[in-house]
Amino acid sequence: MKLSVKSLTVTMALFWGGTVFLVALINFLAPPYGEAFLDLVSSVYPGYKVVSSFGSVIVGTLYALVDGAVGGVLFAWMYNMFAD
Repeated sequence: MKLSVKSLTVTMALFWGGTVFLVALINFLAPPYGEAFLDLVSSVYPGYKVVSSFGSVIVGTLYALVDGAVGGVLFAWMYNMFAD
């Protein structure tokens, strides 16, 4: 059975983007929430800083959407390659 590359790409992008968006938004509204997680995310994504602004929430979400999509493509491609 093969995985749908398109479906997994969209799913992973939305899942990871949604996760970072939710944590960053809650951190924007209640600043101490999720700081350790967001510090880890900011150490991986260049240009993303953990500051209390809505622009930071959007930048982190965009990075996470792209990162999730790339991860989904690579995972589905590798799975399909080794499943044969």
